Amino acid sequence: MSVTRREFLKGCAVGAAAASLPGMAGWEPALAAAAQPDPIYRSLMAVALETAQKLGASYADMRVCRYHVQDVSLRTQPDLRTGAVLHVPEVDESRSFGFGVRVLVKGTWGFAASPRVEKEEVARIAREAVGVAQANVALQRTAVQLAPVKPAEALWRTPYRKDPFEVSVKDKLAFLQAINEEVRKVPKVFSVVSQLRFRSEHKFLASTDGSYIEQYLQQVIPEYTATAVDRETRTRRERSYGVPAVTGGYEYIEQAQMLENARRVGEECVEHLSAPPIEPGRKDLVIMPSNLSLTIHESIGHSTELDRALGYEANFAGTSFLTPDKLGTYRVGSELVTIVGDRTLPGGLSTCGYDDEGVPTTRFHIIKDGIFVGYQTIRDQAHLVGDKESHACCYADSYDSIPFQRIPNVWLLPGPKPMTLDHLIGGVEDGVLIEGLGSWSIDQQRYNFQFGGDAFWEIKGGKKGRMISRVAYQARSDEFWQACDAIADSRFWENQGLTGDGKGQPPQTNSMSHGCAPARFRRINVLRTE
Repeated sequence: MSVTRREFLKGCAVGAAAASLPGMAGWEPALAAAAQPDPIYRSLMAVALETAQKLGASYADMRVCRYHVQDVSLRTQPDLRTGAVLHVPEVDESRSFGFGVRVLVKGTWGFAASPRVEKEEVARIAREAVGVAQANVALQRTAVQLAPVKPAEALWRTPYRKDPFEVSVKDKLAFLQAINEEVRKVPKVFSVVSQLRFRSEHKFLASTDGSYIEQYLQQVIPEYTATAVDRETRTRRERSYGVPAVTGGYEYIEQAQMLENARRVGEECVEHLSAPPIEPGRKDLVIMPSNLSLTIHESIGHSTELDRALGYEANFAGTSFLTPDKLGTYRVGSELVTIVGDRTLPGGLSTCGYDDEGVPTTRFHIIKDGIFVGYQTIRDQAHLVGDKESHACCYADSYDSIPFQRIPNVWLLPGPKPMTLDHLIGGVEDGVLIEGLGSWSIDQQRYNFQFGGDAFWEIKGGKKGRMISRVAYQARSDEFWQACDAIADSRFWENQGLTGDGKGQPPQTNSMSHGCAPARFRRINVLRTE
């Protein structure tokens, strides 16, 4: 069955989010799906829930998860001895399958997991989870309180047209080789590394709340990086093509213009070799989404995790300058800055129908008109900040990982008035245009930071000029966002995917997207690196 994007989103209760979604217009993948979740694991999961309840659990849930990851990469460079061009492929493929049971006993969590999805093992693991909870009771200072959730029976799938796992590795490598060869047609480009990564997650959730939910999530992550070398000056520079990672199918790879942009990437990589260094000082910055996404992630995404703000991450990755006493009153940015958390917009890496507690995903304000107004929360956190419902930010990266609070898609609203990139640049006398990801550093409170980039251009007298190099910008999080005086409109909004975000002990990894339009920031401290 083929349905339109609008029909699919309506059926998944996320149509309202898509209605104002800039940057995704015209992307209408088809979806083949049944109306109800597959009952295949229902009886098996009932064993876990009933066992846990008989042993005294006031709440229990079970997830059955299957994962499939494929990485296809190709390095193209000359042999240093013979000069012959070498194409070195690498293909990694992995699968995993198993289940985890989480229980609440006397207000205390317990969790256990296994790769053996069998009736006897399910009962054993449920007993083990209860045992873990009972052992933890003595350490629990305050009983866990769960925000209410309506029971649901639902199926949700990432919309796509073309299954990337059905495309042959041979065809994928041929595509990457064509890109690498095109980039290397530019003199002084030494090497090119290109990669296609695909990840699928098929999972079922059942809970004592009465929910039974099936979801199939699929991520597509393409990228390539060129390296240019000037042997006379002993200079080496890189330039990447920033293809945003998305949830979707192989059709996204075919539409991403990776080959069409290969020559430009090579030329800009070589131009970067001779680009003069920045003259440091206070400058206006025009920052493209491919760079601003990481600044959003580090300064806003992490700082508004409620568990981090409460100190739960202090030993591993720090706390947050946005403590609960600032909620509702603290000015983080200018009046132009409105930032939302969202797990509903099509293409977002954190987009799904329900989180790992069975809470339907939603959109919520984090910063509104510059004021800090909301945290990312899960069911056992909501009451801590006076919320009646979870913001559906609970996620586990594997069947044997316990679900906990993770960053959703976090994006900056586009400007409310017609505004183009040229308008942003035209309002700058002395500044820098910044594109792509580079080095970054931020303190343990997500407050003082320094970010680099992948490519930089000088702005003089309202015009984009020559490429420059060795640029980083430095600011405090609130100082930076308060300096935002213009944001391009929705025509220029892009959703940038970030992968490999680590959190917790033992650590878990997840992915999310940070959408924004190009934005302008006044009088930011710019440094010369190296």
